[in-house]
Amino acid sequence: MDQLKKKRGKGVSVDIAGAVQQVMTEHVPTALSVTDLSEADWAIAKQRYDIIQPILTKEKKVFEVVLETGIGKTNLYRWLDKFDKTGCVSSLANEKKSGGRGQSRLSAEVESIIQSVIETKYLSRQKLRPKKIYLDVALKCREHGVDVPGYHTIWNRVNSIPMEIRLQRRFDPSIAKNKFKPLEGSFPGADYPLAVVQIDHTPVDIIVVDEVHRQPVGKPWITVAIDVYSRMVVGFYISLDPPGALGTGLCLSHAILPKDIWLAERNIEGQWPCHGLMRSIHMDNAREFHGRMLERACQEYGIEINFRPVATPNYGGHIERLMGTLMNEIHALPGTTFANTKERKYYDSEEKACFTIKELEVWLATYITGIYHNKLHKGIGTTPYSKYAEGIIGNKDQLGTGLARPINNTLKLKLDFMPYVERSVQVYGVSVDGICYYHDVLRKWVHTYENPNAKYKTLKKFMFKRDPRDISAIYFFDPELKDYFCIPYRNSAHPSITIWEHKRILRDLKEKGQKAINEERLFEAYAQLQRLEAAAANSKAIAKKLRNDTRKDESVKNSIKQSFNNEQQPTEPDTTFKYDPKVKYLPFDDLEHDPFNQNS
Repeated sequence: MDQLKKKRGKGVSVDIAGAVQQVMTEHVPTALSVTDLSEADWAIAKQRYDIIQPILTKEKKVFEVVLETGIGKTNLYRWLDKFDKTGCVSSLANEKKSGGRGQSRLSAEVESIIQSVIETKYLSRQKLRPKKIYLDVALKCREHGVDVPGYHTIWNRVNSIPMEIRLQRRFDPSIAKNKFKPLEGSFPGADYPLAVVQIDHTPVDIIVVDEVHRQPVGKPWITVAIDVYSRMVVGFYISLDPPGALGTGLCLSHAILPKDIWLAERNIEGQWPCHGLMRSIHMDNAREFHGRMLERACQEYGIEINFRPVATPNYGGHIERLMGTLMNEIHALPGTTFANTKERKYYDSEEKACFTIKELEVWLATYITGIYHNKLHKGIGTTPYSKYAEGIIGNKDQLGTGLARPINNTLKLKLDFMPYVERSVQVYGVSVDGICYYHDVLRKWVHTYENPNAKYKTLKKFMFKRDPRDISAIYFFDPELKDYFCIPYRNSAHPSITIWEHKRILRDLKEKGQKAINEERLFEAYAQLQRLEAAAANSKAIAKKLRNDTRKDESVKNSIKQSFNNEQQPTEPDTTFKYDPKVKYLPFDDLEHDPFNQNS
């Protein structure tokens, strides 16, 4: 770090994309699935992350946390090592035990004494230390004539209590609320890149056409994320579907992952170096932002969620201004609907429409990377590109943050931000909304029980990710192999459909009085709808068919299944890079190319 400070200043060149490729990474253990842990395990993992977070942000040193919490430095270093290697909060949860390991070997009477003392003495406003709790347990055990447990046994019981509960019982509920609830009314200072990212949706003021017949199919929606520090657009997602959990998750995964390949696939010149995990995201109170999927995914990667207070639009000013800038530029495109009907009065938007969804996506990315990022922004006094570069490299007044940590398993990250369902595994596989899925990888989990020794057994439910754009497959995270597997239709003859087509079929069947869902009947209805749409005879029906076809084509082509088929399933972490934990991702000394230098 001292050498880094000496090297900082003008003339230091950094190739963010190239540096990531030069940094070699060591073997990194795979984290648990974001949806694989129970609520209790999540509480423990989040508690440990809260303890080590001041060390990660360099606000405190290890010995200070030891003195403050009473947790041994060995445990702290072990948690730091786990988080450093995975970057996932789930890695801090207790590892699953088998057999007798991890199970209490104490008698029921001793366990009862320990729990009673912890409940009445430790979880009270007296704030007694664990040593005093141990003495009280020892006295009670001797009074009852039972063996006294060891000090570490008592400490383990105390340490397993979630920090939120400790603060509520030992101090005050308001303290726990301030620490663990999302910030309301403000967000942490955006004083470095990706400290705060704002995200929002809006309809795009333009009519798009289908790719085959070039006929109008309607107005799309866009979800955009902006880095408040630099005003850089860190990611976006455009679709004909209205805002929802899918668009939010895809926008965030686009923001987090590197964009070099994404730009190359669309033949877009220019650089878009911003990527990496943000510290916090700031959103309004729309329903799609309050989903369980988004909450767990953000917890998994240590991202804070902050909601905008009701009736305070000023808290979303940065993203609102960005949306306005983008719409003003789109108003100059053929097929625009302008901002209101008055402006559109003498303009035939559908007649002039010529952009497809894909072409509009390319246009937006080109404008963002080529113009918006390199244009003077009055709010920051420089260009977003230069401001972001300054935050990464640093200057004479501010130390740069350096390179973002590379994501080892990009496919896992994409799936973590996808919607999920919970299902038990049966002999026929898994049934989701009347459709059966099966793969041999499910065989060992058939009729797995939550507690096999319980008197009344309940089947264990597993998390299955589902991409609404193509529900011909779901994605199962194997808790032993710690990897995702693609689970296709049990009947492979069925065609791929979207979740929106599936809902429409179910609605039609219900209107016909067919309440029981039958898979064969469902796909027969789908085939009948396809035949009816193909025989559409009037312009309104043709327009509806074009919209549905365009929506489906765009959905299936961009679905996670295509990525899953194109990418090798990572049974082990990618070893292309050799990551050295001693290097803090600031390797600026040997770099020759600077993506922020327009003359290099």
